[in-house]
Amino acid sequence: MFSHRIAVLALSASLLSTLAVADSLSGSVGGGKGSAVVYVNAIAGKTFDAPAKHVSMDQKGLKFVPHVVVVQTGTTVDFLNGDKVQHNIFWPSINGNKKMSHNMGTWPTGQVRSFKFEQPGIVPLLCNVHPEMSGYIIVSPTPYFAEVDADGNYKIDNLPAGQYSVSAWKEGKKVVSKPVTVSGAAKLDFSF
Repeated sequence: MFSHRIAVLALSASLLSTLAVADSLSGSVGGGKGSAVVYVNAIAGKTFDAPAKHVSMDQKGLKFVPHVVVVQTGTTVDFLNGDKVQHNIFWPSINGNKKMSHNMGTWPTGQVRSFKFEQPGIVPLLCNVHPEMSGYIIVSPTPYFAEVDADGNYKIDNLPAGQYSVSAWKEGKKVVSKPVTVSGAAKLDFSF
């Protein structure tokens, strides 16, 4: 009886350690310079809680800083005006849908305006006051996303095993999507 319990405990520990191994997806994004992001598309039957923590984007030196911000759907982004001039933030569309345009107005130095991004997609940011300014908010439908590093590589950790549709966005290019099966350390490359 005692040895049976030890065997059951050993088997349980073995199963738990197998379940604790985090699967991942990594690869490269090729095709020129520029910012890029990889994200897992919506997963049928799965919903994710919106993050409570806000993400910040500044307007400094007549630029959006950082130039690209990636967030999960439901995230609130705080837009700061860190310049000594007034700025405006607007987006003409989300994923090309002009009905999803928005204008946050114009505000002076030191003030913050916030917006909660409820829809997934690519949000091109512009400033009416300074037309040379541009930036992007990439709103992922899942918490599984990564910015591509300077060498063109990305890694998404803690992705449960399964089959997914994964998209890559690169500034100035159309979004590319591919299917992938994740089990352990999966690889998926994109090229623009």
